[in-house]
Amino acid sequence: MKVSEFDYTLPEELIASHPVPCRSDSRMLVLDRDTGSPEISAFPTLCDRLRPGDVLVLNDTKVLASRLSSRKAGTGAAISITLIHGSPGSSSQWQALLKPGKRARVGTVLEIGEETATVLEKTEDGFFTLQFSTYDVPALLVACGAPPLPPYMRRTAEQDDHDRYQTVYATQPGAVAAPTAGLHFTNEILTSIREKGVDIVPLTLHVGYGTFKPVAAEDTDDHPMHAESFELSADSAARINRAKASGGRVVAVGTTSVRVLETLASDSGIKPGAGETNIFLVPPYTPKVVDCLLTNFHLPRSTLLMLVSCFATRERILDAYQAAIAAQMRFYSYGDCMFLTQNTRP
Repeated sequence: MKVSEFDYTLPEELIASHPVPCRSDSRMLVLDRDTGSPEISAFPTLCDRLRPGDVLVLNDTKVLASRLSSRKAGTGAAISITLIHGSPGSSSQWQALLKPGKRARVGTVLEIGEETATVLEKTEDGFFTLQFSTYDVPALLVACGAPPLPPYMRRTAEQDDHDRYQTVYATQPGAVAAPTAGLHFTNEILTSIREKGVDIVPLTLHVGYGTFKPVAAEDTDDHPMHAESFELSADSAARINRAKASGGRVVAVGTTSVRVLETLASDSGIKPGAGETNIFLVPPYTPKVVDCLLTNFHLPRSTLLMLVSCFATRERILDAYQAAIAAQMRFYSYGDCMFLTQNTRP
């Protein structure tokens, strides 16, 4: 498909740069996957739309405070560091994005508090390999790091972002971006969902910086999809399979959960597994496992918008986006959400 087919125009004032006062204050656009009929509701009504026997699948990844402020040794020039992932076999080497990158070259020493990071190499894709003076980089992030807010927010992180750019159920550190569909949940709403007889099942996918990478190709077939690490336990797989066998619906919270579930789909159901996935879901792909999807609104021409379009056709999704714009709903990471529902499993 042509990437231009997933384009739309969003008024800049609808980009949510800050969260709403309470997580569950968000609005939710409900779209029936079969009819394409949209309805705008409040997020807490999600509980009413779930049924006993359904299974709600959450991504329990935890966002690292991976953005560090540094000074270039010798000149004092400010350089922002965003850590992407550790290098295999070394606890002190990390892949990173530097801004402005033109201020750094091999051998450049960056000062972060009492620690330093030395540039070892610059990769072809614009990232840098850094050698830290400490082997305990996670402790450095706790002491000096900030949440890596998406570029479109156009602001630096504030103290409140340490809490709000994190789901209430985040337990597995490793992401450099939040699984944003989960940001709307409170512990009280999760309790209400459990009390209704819905099983809540965790999986892990560590969201990588590639989630922000724009699609440069003109055709979706030519886009090299980024890989992200994941894990689905045997217990979680068994509970999902049990729900499906009993007629329950699989409700994925976020596109990250969809990527894991569709990666591990088989003719005999979901299988447990761990590794990396670069699955790229584009219409006319039909989800094999996921029946319903809770997701935020995504950027134009993005791979996430393409994935969401697999649930209700590209035309219906873009029509729903226009309805959300007309209703002045909030977009992107700190914005409102969308629930793609299906009353019966196909």
